[in-house]
Amino acid sequence: MPATGERLSPLDMLARLVSFDTESDKSNLALIDSVCAYLDGWGVPYLRLPNAAADKAAVLATIGPMAEGGVVLSGHTDVVPVAGQAWSSDPFTLRVADGRAYGRGAVDMKGFDALALALVPDMLAADLKRPIHILLSYDEETTCLGSMDGIARFGADLPRPGAVIVGEPTGLEVADAHKSIVTCLTTVHGREAHSARPALGANAVTAACELVAGLNWIADRMIERGDASGRFDPAATTVHVGTIHGGTARNIIAKECRFHWEYRGLPDLDPAEIPRLFAEEVARVTRERLNRYGAFGRIETLEEVDIPGLAPDPGSAAERLCLRLAGRNRTVAVPYATEAGQFQAAGLPTVVCGPGDIAQAHQPDEFITLDALAQGERFLRDLIEACAA
Repeated sequence: MPATGERLSPLDMLARLVSFDTESDKSNLALIDSVCAYLDGWGVPYLRLPNAAADKAAVLATIGPMAEGGVVLSGHTDVVPVAGQAWSSDPFTLRVADGRAYGRGAVDMKGFDALALALVPDMLAADLKRPIHILLSYDEETTCLGSMDGIARFGADLPRPGAVIVGEPTGLEVADAHKSIVTCLTTVHGREAHSARPALGANAVTAACELVAGLNWIADRMIERGDASGRFDPAATTVHVGTIHGGTARNIIAKECRFHWEYRGLPDLDPAEIPRLFAEEVARVTRERLNRYGAFGRIETLEEVDIPGLAPDPGSAAERLCLRLAGRNRTVAVPYATEAGQFQAAGLPTVVCGPGDIAQAHQPDEFITLDALAQGERFLRDLIEACAA
C-alpha cells in the first residue's frame, strides 16, 4: 500500500463528508476534491465525471482487478436543504452524542459513503478477485441524473459489474423494488381582461384549478386500482400537486397559472398511462373551459424529472449476495426512489441496501446511530471477504 495513504475511521470519514455543504442547489466540488485526494493517497484509480456546467462532479473509483463481475457501491453526495429547520447544532459539523452521529446527510447518505471510503485500505489489502467499484454521485435528491455518466462507463471502458448495491438507508433490509417518480410543470396561458367582461379573456387560474381536479380524479383511479403486489405503503401509485401560482389581481382575468405536480408509480404502472389521462384532461379543459369564448389560451406541460422505478428481479446476483451478507431471508419494497432503477435499466442486477433508518432523512437533527454504522461496516467487511474469495 502507498505510504501516503490516510487511514480514517468510518466516523472520522463521516465527519469530513458532513463538513461539506453539498445541498443540491450548490456545488459538491470541494467534497469531490477531498475524496479524490484521499483516493490518490492510496493509489486508487478513479474517473472524475463533471456535469455540463462543471460545477458538480461524480467520482467512480475501482479497487481490485479490472475484471467482469464486480460489485458497485453507489451513494450520492448531495443533501437536502437545512433552511427553515430547527437544528440543535451546526448541521455541517458532525455531533456525536447518546450513541448517535448528528449532521445533514449523516444517514442520507454520507454514512454509507463514509463506510465505503474508510474501508478502501482494507479493500486494497484483501487481494480482491472481483473488483469493488465506488460511485459517488450528485443531484440524487433532485433529478437522480448525477449517476448516469458513471453507469454508462460500465461495459464501455470499465468492466461490467455483476451486482449493484445502492446504499440508501434501509436498516440493511434488502429492497428489490421501489416506485418511479415523474415530476412536471404545467403552465396555463390565458388572456387578460377585466373581470367584469369574462368573455373577452381566458382565465388561466380557473383552467388550472380544473386540471388539478382532473389530477385528483386520476389519483383516485390509482387508489381504486391499488397495489396487486401488496408490498407498498401507500398501496397505490400516488399523484400529488405541490405548488400552484397564478393571476395578477382579484379583478383581472388571470393571464397565467403554473403548478408543479408529480406521480410516483408502482413498478407495474404503464409509464404512458398517466401522461395519456392527463393529456385527455388538458384537451377537454382547453376546449371547454380555457377557450370557451375564443381561441385565446393554451396549456403546456414540461416533464422535469423521470426516475425509473426498481422492479423485483427474484434470484438476481445482487439479491442473493445482499441477502447472504445482511443475514436476511426475504426482500422488501421501499416507498422512495433512488438511482437503482437506472442501474437496472442498464441491465445491471441491483438492490437497495444500506445502514440507518430512512425516517431520519431530511429531518432537523438528522442522525445515524453508531450501532447502524457498525452494522454497515460489518456488512461491507463481509462484502470485501466475498470479493476476495
